[in-house]
Amino acid sequence: MHNGHGGTKTAQQLYEHLARLDSSYTPAACAQYTEWIDEIRALKQERNAVVLAHNYQRPEIFEVADFIGDSLELARQARQVAADVIVFCGVHFMAETAKIVNPERTVLLPDLRAGCSLSASITAEALAERKEALRKVYPDLQVVCYVNTTADVKAESDVCCTSANAVKIVEALDSQHILFVPDENLARYVQTQTRKTILSWEGNCYVHHQITPEQILAVRRNLPHVKILVHPECREDVIQLADAVLSTSAMVRYAKESPAQEFLIVTECGLSDRLLLEVPEKKFYKSCKLCAYMKMITLEGVLASLREMQYEITLPEEVRVGAERSLSRMFELSA
Repeated sequence: MHNGHGGTKTAQQLYEHLARLDSSYTPAACAQYTEWIDEIRALKQERNAVVLAHNYQRPEIFEVADFIGDSLELARQARQVAADVIVFCGVHFMAETAKIVNPERTVLLPDLRAGCSLSASITAEALAERKEALRKVYPDLQVVCYVNTTADVKAESDVCCTSANAVKIVEALDSQHILFVPDENLARYVQTQTRKTILSWEGNCYVHHQITPEQILAVRRNLPHVKILVHPECREDVIQLADAVLSTSAMVRYAKESPAQEFLIVTECGLSDRLLLEVPEKKFYKSCKLCAYMKMITLEGVLASLREMQYEITLPEEVRVGAERSLSRMFELSA
C-alpha cells in the first residue's frame, strides 16, 4: 500500500497521466477533475479528513487518496488514522470495517449503492443456523469469514481473514473443521493449501467468477512469455493456469519486484490501472471485468461526501464489538 499520488497536478499533467489508460480521459474531463481535486484537498484539511481508497477504484480517485491498498491494508490503516473523518472509497462492507475499528470517528461512504455481490450472499441469521447445525456434527468447528462480509456476519464468526492471509489464519486455528464463508472459490483454494477440512458456503464475487480459463488460455497461446497473476477469488480452473495466486497487494509487490516485464492481471480491472500508473516501464494486460459497485464511487461523489458530510456509516454497538473481536483475532493470528 502507499500514500496517494503526492503533489497537485495541473489539468495537462493529469491528462497526460490518465490518458494512457482510457480515451474517456479527455483534456476537458481532466480540467474538471483538477478543480474537484483542489476542492477535495481543501475540504480534507478543513474537516481533518483522510481518504482511503481500494485498489479497484477509478484512477482519478487515487489522486485524492491518502492511502491506497487492498482490504487488509485498508483495515490496518483505518486503525491508525489520526483524522476525525474517514472517507472510504470502496464498497459498503469496507466502510463498515473502518467504522468497526473507529467507533469515535465519522466514517463516510460517498455512495450507499456501492454494495458487493459476495457480501450479499450471506446473512448473520443464515450463518448462525448453519453453524449450529454443523457444530452438532463437528464440535470443534470454527467459522472463518472473509473480510468481504457485513459487520453482523463478522460478529457471528470466530475470526476474519483476507485473501492475503486466509491460509495462515486457517492454519493458526486449533481446530480441524473450518466453516469458511462466504466465498466458495477462496474456500476451495484454501483447501488446496491445508490438511484441515474446509466446509464452504455457496457465494462468490461475480467479477472474479465470470473470468474463464478460455480467456487465460488465449493469452497463454499468443503471449507465452507473459506472467499470469490470478486472484484466489477466481474459479479453480482459472487458478490452475496461474504462474502465481496472489492477493491484490501481493500482485503489486510481485509486479514491481519480478524480473518479468509483462503480466496478465486476473482480477478487477482497477488494479491493472494502478499498476500501469505506478510501474510505467512494464506492460500489464487485463483479463478482467469491472466491478460495477466499486465504480459507483466517483470523484464528484467524494466531493459531495465531504461537502455535505454524507453518507455516514453507523453500527449497533453490540454488532460492532462482536465484529471487532473477529477482526482483532485476525490481526493477532496474522501478525
